[in-house]
Amino acid sequence: MYIPRRYQVTDPDEIAAFLAANDFAALVSFDGQRPIATHLLLALEQQEGGGLVLNGHMARANPQWRSFNPEQEVLAIFSGPHSYISPRWYNHVNVPTWNYMTAHVYGRARVISDETEQRELLRRLIDKHEAGSGAVPPYTLDSLPEDFLQQQMKAIVAFQIEVTQIEAAYKLSQNRDVESYDNVVRELYQRADENSHAVADEMRRGRERLFGR
Repeated sequence: MYIPRRYQVTDPDEIAAFLAANDFAALVSFDGQRPIATHLLLALEQQEGGGLVLNGHMARANPQWRSFNPEQEVLAIFSGPHSYISPRWYNHVNVPTWNYMTAHVYGRARVISDETEQRELLRRLIDKHEAGSGAVPPYTLDSLPEDFLQQQMKAIVAFQIEVTQIEAAYKLSQNRDVESYDNVVRELYQRADENSHAVADEMRRGRERLFGR
């Protein structure tokens, strides 16, 4: 991914938090003829040895899993908030642009064929997201009838991606002077959409780091 230096994010904890908050990703692989993609949940997990993996699953009827090759990397694209930026918000002549937050995660995917490993992966995914669902009582994998669970598990393919590289970019008006920067934040808050407010929130958090006040 092309990332100008001022937009590059390298802090591992910051990137991990971004991936966790924006875990509905686009997974891209190559089927031998062209790139193919699926939009799905991918959960970042740190291994005991310190390495990172992405855990996920897709429908068995989806042919993409057949393209997974240990000799060829896949690409997972995580997208955060983004918003149009009007040049009218600057104190100088300029052109329109777009502010955004994104991360590209490269790795090697393997299909999980062991039933116990597959079940544990699904349990962790469910427990993580069910914890914030507000459902009472919480839904659990073990609450399902075993025959129904077996049927559902046969209809999916679980997989794990060993992460080999992460590139992250936050383009949030870091190239603007403080007056224009503050104008952008103020104007974004005037909009009604959540994306604009989320971009403004991130810019407000990063203001001190940029300008020291």
